[in-house]
Amino acid sequence: MSTYRAPLRDMHFVLRELADVAAVAQLPGYDETLDVLDPILAQAGAFASEVLDPLNQSGDREGCTWHDGDVTMPHGFKAAYQQFAQAGWIGLPVGAAHGGQGLPQILLGPTLEMWNAANVGFANGPLLNQGAIEAIELAGSPEQKERYIPKLVSGEWSGTMCLTEPQAGSDLAAVRTSAVPENGHYRIRGQKIFITFGEHDMTANIVHLVLARLPDAPEGTKGISLFIVPKFLSGADGKLGERNDVRCAGIEHKLGINANPTCTLVYGERGAGAVGYLVGEAHRGLEYMFVMMNAARFSVGVQALGIADRAYQSALEFAKERVQFRDVAARSPAPVPIVEHPDVRRMLMSMKAQIEAMRALSYVVAASLDLSQKHPDEAVRKEHRAFVDLLIPVVKGWCTETAQDVCSTALQVFGGMGYIEETGIAQQYRDVRITTIYEGTTGIQALDLVGRKLVRDMGASATKVFKRIGAFAKECAACADPRVAALGAPLGEATKALGEAAQAIGMNAMGDLRTAFACSVPFLRFFGIVAGGWQLFRSAKIASEKLGAGEADDFYTAKIATATFYADHILTQAEWLRREIVSGSNDVMALVPQHFDLDRKVAVGA
Repeated sequence: MSTYRAPLRDMHFVLRELADVAAVAQLPGYDETLDVLDPILAQAGAFASEVLDPLNQSGDREGCTWHDGDVTMPHGFKAAYQQFAQAGWIGLPVGAAHGGQGLPQILLGPTLEMWNAANVGFANGPLLNQGAIEAIELAGSPEQKERYIPKLVSGEWSGTMCLTEPQAGSDLAAVRTSAVPENGHYRIRGQKIFITFGEHDMTANIVHLVLARLPDAPEGTKGISLFIVPKFLSGADGKLGERNDVRCAGIEHKLGINANPTCTLVYGERGAGAVGYLVGEAHRGLEYMFVMMNAARFSVGVQALGIADRAYQSALEFAKERVQFRDVAARSPAPVPIVEHPDVRRMLMSMKAQIEAMRALSYVVAASLDLSQKHPDEAVRKEHRAFVDLLIPVVKGWCTETAQDVCSTALQVFGGMGYIEETGIAQQYRDVRITTIYEGTTGIQALDLVGRKLVRDMGASATKVFKRIGAFAKECAACADPRVAALGAPLGEATKALGEAAQAIGMNAMGDLRTAFACSVPFLRFFGIVAGGWQLFRSAKIASEKLGAGEADDFYTAKIATATFYADHILTQAEWLRREIVSGSNDVMALVPQHFDLDRKVAVGA
């Protein structure tokens, strides 16, 4: 398996030319961003390649070990985590008041991509710290912030999100874990499943953020509260005391991310219940947890991007080294590296184009996240909040689904060699599969996009984005470079088709919501393809301008060729996606449940 190499050139290009990191650097408190950008990306790339990547395959093979409630991580992971924490990577976007570096969210785009590309099993651990920090920062008491955030930032303690229960997967209204008040704290009883890094040996303490119900809680999601339930109780000075009544009952045996312990946690098994502390106001837990979930959803989209790029790098290196068959256009009978064969080239181009589109869209959304929080003008903040809210489910849903396709294509490049574990590409294929499922399945993301972001505001936010893309398509069409001008028409046509699909969904919603939601996943895919193309075509236009200014560079030439491939091979899905959504939504609900088994029954008289 080849060594992971961070695509620093493209990361820098996207940050500077598309996401406008210079504008983010002008926000209050971010004035040092441009000074530290280059060294941060260089150091992160080196850490990913030299520390995390060597543990990736070994961690997958060894996996995690559970024994009597304790979980041992694979060899080398604890030391790597200590290095990661000491380098300050966990506190990158956290304010200096809590021991962080106070840098903008936009830097999470490339750094998260690197960590997950190099070793996704490891990366999920520190990623959860950031979600816990954000939730406590938003709703925690001053004492909770002082006690927990610095420890999470330093990496001395780690965090978790504890939502799912055996009877409550994505349907959190069904959560049953209970919380009973007792002398200034609460007693938590219940069970949580699929808890990422719910137990491990890398930190001295684990801070569980747990959804539970108070005795007087109303039914449904409005009756859920959020609690801090630490593995070990601690005093105000941070010193650890007795073990809390929370126990890991086991870890899952999974398809992938084997170096990432996925735990079943039991609260209150030994007595009155685990000690928990209410975060914020009662019955607002899901609202607070959504802060973690939204951040996690963006991060999982970037995680999938990272795994896809890792798979692409492996496939590209293999294609350059694997010698098979002669070149169909060459006169020489000597065999050539398979990278010379047209179909292999098609697969490589498909991966490259989609990865660069995903990267561009993700980093642009990250920049808007900073602007939505820090811009001094409320109107500008509001505009970027709407953009982020609309695009988060697209980043999560489209990037993860696309990454799955990319990893499958990468394995195909390897042929039979990819189907065995020794080459390592099978691990990328297994690891990426979970990304379309956790932190909300693609269906959940699509319902969020259609229900909460499209139907609820009558398409206002989506229409603004469509207009921006349409205006850019006209700019492309007017470009002096014929290669860029040729991109304008397909982007404009695809955007128009996307608008028609959105309108059809809105019309269906006025009659039957089930019909409106029936093709929500194809709509999310459609949105991602168009939004990704928008950013990729922006790259091509900028590259053309650089070349026109005399900057002879293969990187820019490749940008234009990659965008052209995307227009002809990816964006062309627009018409059939439009038809699927506009004409096919009623088809989805055409059968009643019993109809699905009719072909298994014996006909009368047969």
